[in-house]
Amino acid sequence: MIEEVGPPVLPWYRTATRQQWNALLAAKLGWMLDSMDFTLYLWAITTLQREFGFGTETSGLLTSVALVTSALGGLVFGVVADRIGRTRALMGTILIYSLCSLGTATAHSVTQLIIWRAALGFGMGGEWATGAVLVSETWPPEHRGKAIGIMQSGWAIGSILAALAAAAVLPHWRWLFVVGVLPAFFTIWIRRSVTEPELWRARKRAGGTLRQVGGRQTTDTGNRHPLREIFSRELAGLTLKASIMTSALMFGYWGLFTWLPAFLSTPVAEGGAGMSIVRSTGWIILMQIGAFAGYISFGFISDRIGRRITFIGFLAAAAILAPIYGHMGRSPSVLLALGPLLGFFGHGFFSVFGAMLAELFPTRARATAQGFTYNLGRGVSALAPMTIGALAHKRGLGPALGLTSAFFIAGALMILLMPETRGKKLE
Repeated sequence: MIEEVGPPVLPWYRTATRQQWNALLAAKLGWMLDSMDFTLYLWAITTLQREFGFGTETSGLLTSVALVTSALGGLVFGVVADRIGRTRALMGTILIYSLCSLGTATAHSVTQLIIWRAALGFGMGGEWATGAVLVSETWPPEHRGKAIGIMQSGWAIGSILAALAAAAVLPHWRWLFVVGVLPAFFTIWIRRSVTEPELWRARKRAGGTLRQVGGRQTTDTGNRHPLREIFSRELAGLTLKASIMTSALMFGYWGLFTWLPAFLSTPVAEGGAGMSIVRSTGWIILMQIGAFAGYISFGFISDRIGRRITFIGFLAAAAILAPIYGHMGRSPSVLLALGPLLGFFGHGFFSVFGAMLAELFPTRARATAQGFTYNLGRGVSALAPMTIGALAHKRGLGPALGLTSAFFIAGALMILLMPETRGKKLE
């Protein structure tokens, strides 16, 4: 008896097309370079304080203003991506944040710093909204979580590049921001190599389609503004719950990670770890290596067991680790050991957003929904750096960082109000 042997089962990465890999590479590198440009400022904080003579409250304000404008950028470019296409919107956001990093290098006052940081935040918010939906619409449902996790891991690589640049260039902070213009040249490759998702193109080709609204069929001409769409009767509840969830998590994340470089370099007497910039760089790089692993691992795990349970597990671990890390300023060896774990769990959960938000909302308003809900959270989180900075002034940085745990727990609870979307095919 001869046993029939079927065709060999290919590993998941061999089943992807060139178009899918190009879309993923474009979004990943765009997010990586976005991270680098944004994180350069976090390393330059102490140098800028000495240069311009401001304190921790103003330092927090400069981070916060970029987060506020990122909310606007995410909303605007979400709508733009739904109207003119994911790829062209992505190129626009990269050009904005790259040129604004170069503009930061020309600043001669705190006001000018604020203006350039605000403009950079606008491009930063738009990049995620367009890149995440490009990947989500290009990759199949069984591998969408993996692809988004790989895309999100670009943030960790960008943070590492910023740390290395800071170690090499500081205290010459102007040249540090000149480095941030390099991503602008990446748009040339995107224009030549990345096409719009077939899902979006099919939506544009369809002159009018039927959809269910309140139990009856109506014609969708495609002309309804996507902002009105996400606040329609059928989608408003999802929009609200997703926005609350992202707001809680962004507040916790930016409240914690904005101040970690300063925490490591602040004297022990002031609640920090008392390290040099060079030594702090090593600690942060190890944390970002953990973050890189966390982003990718989340995608693989969530494709296997589901978005919600993976999300809750990561956030529970982050909530436990944050206060422990904040109270270990006198023990550099403990910080060294905890850093990769905090990076793994405190960053990895972000990989849920690109996949789950895409799976919750329809193509006609997907980029708008992702841009609005994700970046509204960023806008709310603009209060976090200022809040932690004010608390640090009174209680020290370490104890202030530990308070971010409450927001991680709140975000974990919110996802229980939303459906599981693993494996969902996009219409």
